Amino acid sequence: MHFCPKYGHRMVAKSEKGKRRLICAKCGYTESTGKSHMVEEKLKKKPMDEVVVIDKKSQDALPIIKAKCGKCGNEEAVWWIKQMRSGDEPPTIFYRCTKCKHTWRQY
Repeated sequence: MHFCPKYGHRMVAKSEKGKRRLICAKCGYTESTGKSHMVEEKLKKKPMDEVVVIDKKSQDALPIIKAKCGKCGNEEAVWWIKQMRSGDEPPTIFYRCTKCKHTWRQY
């Protein structure tokens, strides 16, 4: 990693006319560089990486609470919390009946 000698900012790699150069975003100072100085890292993110899957058969790991199911009237449900909106909004609490597997939420 290279830093600008004038401002101390991190230099960003750019390709100009087939040549690789390091450029300071603040003052425009440039340095030429070779491939040996370049480090590239590509991260592959799968679409399902951020999706939480709760299998109906694997409810054993979820906490149980006393909550009345509106569908069958059972008094127990498992629950979990998920942030559905922006960070300044409260999270959504999901409930799933332990008997009929009916799922509902509380905002």
